Amino acid sequence: MSTFPRIARFRTAADLRAHLATLAAPIPLDDEILSAAAGSPLAAPIGVGGFSVGNRWCIHPMEGWDATLDGRPTDTLLRRWRRFGESGAKLVWGGEAVSVVSEGRANPNQLLAASCGTAGFEALHREVHAAHHARFGTTDDLLVALQLTHSGRFSKPTAAGREPRIAYHHPLLDARHGVDPGDAACVLTDDDVERLIDAYVAAARMAAAAGFRMVDIKACHGYLLHEFLSARRRPGRFGGDFAGRTRVLRTIIARVQEECPGMIVGVRLSLFDTVPWHKVGDHGEPWPHADAVPYDCGFGVDERDPLEIDLAEPIRLLEILRDAGVPTVNLSAGSPYTVPHVQRPAAFPPSDGYPPPEDPLLGVWRQIDACRQAKAAVPGLVLVGSGFTYLQDYVAHAAQAVVRAGWIDMVGLGRMVLSYPDLPADTLAGTAPTRGLVCRTFSDCTTAPRKGLRSGCYPLDVFYKRLEPEATTLKHAKAAAT
Repeated sequence: MSTFPRIARFRTAADLRAHLATLAAPIPLDDEILSAAAGSPLAAPIGVGGFSVGNRWCIHPMEGWDATLDGRPTDTLLRRWRRFGESGAKLVWGGEAVSVVSEGRANPNQLLAASCGTAGFEALHREVHAAHHARFGTTDDLLVALQLTHSGRFSKPTAAGREPRIAYHHPLLDARHGVDPGDAACVLTDDDVERLIDAYVAAARMAAAAGFRMVDIKACHGYLLHEFLSARRRPGRFGGDFAGRTRVLRTIIARVQEECPGMIVGVRLSLFDTVPWHKVGDHGEPWPHADAVPYDCGFGVDERDPLEIDLAEPIRLLEILRDAGVPTVNLSAGSPYTVPHVQRPAAFPPSDGYPPPEDPLLGVWRQIDACRQAKAAVPGLVLVGSGFTYLQDYVAHAAQAVVRAGWIDMVGLGRMVLSYPDLPADTLAGTAPTRGLVCRTFSDCTTAPRKGLRSGCYPLDVFYKRLEPEATTLKHAKAAAT
């Protein structure tokens, strides 16, 4: 359990602001939340690739564990998409990750493009649009994307365990995640990469046929396309220098633009990373990395000190994406598998994580500040920020402030909408938040999938509280981990 002050103890934005001052984490907070009628900056429309998105709230894509074993939507999964549609956010960035090939699924119940086909994608598209229209009367300003992915070294397509497919052998991650450094078979060949590019394009074509106006090419969180960005040790045309390391991502984008005319292409990008961390005794520590310095296996990482951020290459990539016609990038950081306290600041760790080594507010500030730097350096891109959920009761206070200041264009929510999907709508309506639904970052939405259970908010969503045998299994798993 975290020893840092709980957000719920701060009764006002001023109280939280005073605590932030002691941390040197100047997250801006507005004292008053404005409704759309009162001129909230979060209510302002914004253009994305020629489409007018109706407000500045975004729903992040998350990884689902509740498709069928062959990768098609289920009723439970479609319920989640309905709730995204009812949220009031006008950009639904992917809903959840869809694997473009079977071997790249992160879990045995992840959506799979080939199994979904156009019909499966139509079901997702129909569900979110119908729910949004029923509540708000129009979908003319609603943009819904489909996130396409390959899970790389975190692939687990069957219950038998992980079956990593990697860009290169990593001197730290191999040991951290049980990859045999002598196994050449798990490294994708250039021919494998070419076939994978074709799979991304095929999935994008199905998404277009199903009515999606946008696809996201996922390059974050340690998954395959993110790993390629650090593949300095990989020989050949898909590794080595910056041009080689970005070639897979750039090629997929260009092919989708060519073969799916009119499709908006976005990218979710980990703007920075660090070395992996692990639990040692009752706390978390960086994986031993002295022998890996200078560190040539990072992206957005200072090679002299890989615990520090260096945004030079990520900003260079953002410029390239903008100039290639990518109108929007959703910025994240790190990986939930290797550095959850960086990627997803939380008071409580997931079952396979470690107690937070810092006040999680520092993790929130780290992401907000990196996004601020990216926004200043790369005008002309619509940037979506991440990491806000840990602010809990003060999400909207910060969201309103950073959008007004021009630090970010849109604010994304992930875990928060699993427990409280109405937060964007309530904020813009001037309705007081429902405190009993505010995500408290218990991390059950991560622990449950790690245990092979369906993904959702078990503490606060009544549907999951009553979901058996998952709810009981999760309680036992958490008890065993403490």
